[in-house]
Amino acid sequence: MTIQVFGHKSPDTDSTGSPIIWAWYLSEIKGTPAEAKLLGEPNTEAAFVLEKWSLDKPAIIDGVAEGDAVVIVDTNNPAELPDAINDADVQAIIDHHKLVGGLETKGPIDITIRPLACTATIMYDLMGDDADKMPDNIKGAMLSCILSDTLEFRSPTTTDTDKELATKLAAELNIDLGAYASEMFEAKSDVSAFSDADLIRMDSKQYEVDGTKFRVSVLETTAPKLVLDRKDSLLASFGDVASEDGVDEVLLFVVDILNEEATLFVPNDLVKGVAEKSFDATVDGDTVVLPGIMSRKKQIIPNLKV
Repeated sequence: MTIQVFGHKSPDTDSTGSPIIWAWYLSEIKGTPAEAKLLGEPNTEAAFVLEKWSLDKPAIIDGVAEGDAVVIVDTNNPAELPDAINDADVQAIIDHHKLVGGLETKGPIDITIRPLACTATIMYDLMGDDADKMPDNIKGAMLSCILSDTLEFRSPTTTDTDKELATKLAAELNIDLGAYASEMFEAKSDVSAFSDADLIRMDSKQYEVDGTKFRVSVLETTAPKLVLDRKDSLLASFGDVASEDGVDEVLLFVVDILNEEATLFVPNDLVKGVAEKSFDATVDGDTVVLPGIMSRKKQIIPNLKV
């Protein structure tokens, strides 16, 4: 049986590249048939990476069947996975997020969750000496995942391990690391083709705080004005997105990569309270700038209060 390797819904670069990397490793090194899959359309940056490194876009699946052999990467949260994930035969989890709970397996499995900025960094270590056998396009995917998840080392999630590996891969690929990161971020910043609802869901995770369910959306960009200019229509879309997705409220953070700050949209008193309690912010209007806020995983989710 071919193992399906996939990450979370609303796939970003790490959740697109890491399944490709691990499927390559299982198939080509371990001799275990495996295929990368996606749980949705990749974002613009991930699509750029696929084209840049001549990687085939993995097939998009909308569910799993009972007994399907799967490896889960870049998440361990059932809310970000197919509804029937616990009916599948989960054989391994490779992740860098906090342990959420709720997944059930058919038996003992390999689970690797490490406090690194990127799933691909963990995979490099798990491969051991076999990592030297990676072809350039797999190395390119790995480098891209690290640059994306660390925001070119600006994110507070960045570790020395992530940075050293990215530098090593860039040298082996003869890539100017800074120039390539700029290309990636430019691709990520081009959101003109997306509807407001698509933008809100593009890089988002569901998270519950004291009984209040949030869709926590983050748009990382080097051109925040392109998103902020759509503020009125985006705010008008929050209610429909929340209703359709079964959450109470949308939290939309526009992360300015270059200025290292986030702008939170504030549609109502509930979100105003969240901003004030979570980030010690003073809110005056329907947006608030949060200096230094770059990471949903390390700075936003852990601090949310209602």
